[in-house]
Amino acid sequence: MTDKVVDASAVAALLFNELARDSVVERLRDASLFAPNLIAFEVANVCLKKIRAAHSQRPALLEAFSLLSELSITFESIDLREAISLAERTKLTVYDASYLWLALTLGVELVTLDAKLAQADAAMRGLIGRR
Repeated sequence: MTDKVVDASAVAALLFNELARDSVVERLRDASLFAPNLIAFEVANVCLKKIRAAHSQRPALLEAFSLLSELSITFESIDLREAISLAERTKLTVYDASYLWLALTLGVELVTLDAKLAQADAAMRGLIGRR
């Protein structure tokens, strides 16, 4: 089994059956999942945005959100000082930098659908590889 850090964009694709769901499922197959503690709040916010956009789907969206606990994600504390520094270097939000910091700290793949975060991940791993 492989360890991976998963971000809110990937989890939202799973829970809310978004177009990228199948690719996320494939990337997460047989993986132990890790995420910063903040992921539940971020996924809850995605759920709220979806409810606001399609209120008639509220019960189904809340049901989908409730499946978050079944994903067996290990929630990790983040060194916020380090996340702030990483956010400064990468021009990410502290939220996104938290996922990147965790993936770099654990030395595992970051599974994200966020292009800017994926780009920062690739750039940071490139820097690490040149040291």
